Amino acid sequence: MKIVVLLLLIAIGSVLFHLASPWYWTPIASNWEYIDHTITITFWITGVVFTLIVLFVAYCVYRYRYKPGQQAHYEPENRKLEGWLTLVTAIGVIAMLAPGLIVWHQFITVPKDASAFEVVGQQWQWSYRYPGKDGKLGAADNKHITDDNPLGLIAEDPNGKDDVIIQGDDLKLPLGRPVKVLMRSIDVLHDFYVPEFRSKMDMIPGMVTYFWFTPTRTGTFDVLCAELCGQGHAYMRSKVVVVPAEEFHAWLDRQPTFAQLRQNEAAKIRQAAK
Repeated sequence: MKIVVLLLLIAIGSVLFHLASPWYWTPIASNWEYIDHTITITFWITGVVFTLIVLFVAYCVYRYRYKPGQQAHYEPENRKLEGWLTLVTAIGVIAMLAPGLIVWHQFITVPKDASAFEVVGQQWQWSYRYPGKDGKLGAADNKHITDDNPLGLIAEDPNGKDDVIIQGDDLKLPLGRPVKVLMRSIDVLHDFYVPEFRSKMDMIPGMVTYFWFTPTRTGTFDVLCAELCGQGHAYMRSKVVVVPAEEFHAWLDRQPTFAQLRQNEAAKIRQAAK
């Protein structure tokens, strides 16, 4: 009986903990409420199955407990029971996977009017790059990384000369405008993650990964690395600041371009050589 009571307490306690738990999602700040819905569906399906299994085990322990003179019935197989279990399991798996596949398709189908920016991860800091007046990001390659070109932009590409590079500062985004996030890693696996945006993606060396979202409220949010990337992983943090579109564009216009940064760096080298 002790085991039965313990199993009942586990089932009831798990449900109450989930319903009354103070640890839940941060308030959403993007268009990806679909991800919240998908996770909720998964919680309900797995929670119901878990509770039913625990209660069934408790019932079996009580119903078929040891009694003097009682002999167990041996039944090697039951095709009807196996068929029902297979069907119910398949329905449960489909119910969990289908919403995720639908959301994933939306997650990587970028709207035509989305503007793009780049996130570059390296141990242990974030860098950002915006397109300039031409609206195009220049080509980049890790082989071109130098002290005066920390993100490896290809200098011969005219599209990159007016790109805006942000290092050691906040990422700023316009409110209510869809943005495509292009992600690149310089060294090891990283993962760009803003909990309030519900969107994240691994950053794989040698590849450019992407997703999109639309910021839906202004504010300052933490940027985290969601992939264990070395000793300084916990300190790989930044901020993303969502501001009205007019304020964002005014801020972006004040930032130096890649060409200007290289000119300033060259001037410093010439000055030091004198």
